[in-house]
Amino acid sequence: MDYERALLAFFVSLATVLIVTPIVKKFAIKIGAVDQPNKRKVHDRVMPRMGGLAIFIGVAAGALAGGLFLHNKITAISVGAVLIVILGIFDDKYNLSAKFKFLVQVLVACLIVSTGLKMDFFSVPFLTDRLELGWMAYPLTVLWIVGITNAINLIDGLDGLAAGISVIGLTTIAVMAFSADKILILSLSLVVIGSTIGFLFYNFHPAKIFMGDTGSLFLGYMISVLSLLGLYKSVTLFSVVVPVIILGVPIFDTTFAIIRRILNKQPISAPDKSHIHHRLMAFGLSHRMAVIVIYMIGLVFSLSAILLTSATIWLSLIIIFLLVMFMQVIAEVTGLVNEEFKPFTKFYKRMVKRQ
Repeated sequence: MDYERALLAFFVSLATVLIVTPIVKKFAIKIGAVDQPNKRKVHDRVMPRMGGLAIFIGVAAGALAGGLFLHNKITAISVGAVLIVILGIFDDKYNLSAKFKFLVQVLVACLIVSTGLKMDFFSVPFLTDRLELGWMAYPLTVLWIVGITNAINLIDGLDGLAAGISVIGLTTIAVMAFSADKILILSLSLVVIGSTIGFLFYNFHPAKIFMGDTGSLFLGYMISVLSLLGLYKSVTLFSVVVPVIILGVPIFDTTFAIIRRILNKQPISAPDKSHIHHRLMAFGLSHRMAVIVIYMIGLVFSLSAILLTSATIWLSLIIIFLLVMFMQVIAEVTGLVNEEFKPFTKFYKRMVKRQ
């Protein structure tokens, strides 16, 4: 596999999605895989979903053109991807229960872990560069795959949002893979990027089709697996923090959604209209501007992740501290938890009064 073939795979996946998405749109409408408007959603008309099927077809075409199926590691990943896409298709059509979807995701994650693709160690600053996980590597890796798969799904609330955030995260992985000369990870990342960009032509506001759970679950799954493929084995510090930061936006939104539901005494799995994209629109931003602002937040996380791979330990700690403060300020300004949850703002006001 060379860089020219990786670029060929990128363009094949991009072109394939541009061609097949209209076909998938007609298919989704024909079988009734549509998204009905309701008070929690921002669209006001029936929309075809299952657009993720086009993304998957594009990835398959690009992987075939790039010769990726010749790699042993790709076999289990491909099987897992097919299962995730089938799960998404049925969910987009029949609205499966959360428990059933979770069970299938865990089974797919166990399949991946059984091949040996797992987190082997943590790096703990000031204590050790390598803390072996032992048997804990298995449940932690399953948790990682399932968690990231669902994080992308949770942020899929505005036209082009999940697709754009996925492209930003995948591009970061591709850049780091290129710098580390990891051609397999680079090639697979480029294939998924090309497919997702192609879909964005139909999905950016105003969207003609939604990716549905077929797309969000598939993209989340691919991002989680790509981050486990060995790119961070050479990072001696914050080896697990880096992929977490790459996926900063969905993890940030999911974390504050959990905090919000606990403080508001709601079930953690209960849907609401208080995610970051909802709050930005309530703040006065248009649909398109809300998406662009979240893209910019995603770029901040991605650039920080790239900096972390070559930063000293003290600079790494400073970057992480600033990112935490950055997330907290955004959460408080937008009222992401609720209007009363503003500890940083209250602390700042107290300090100003004392001076």
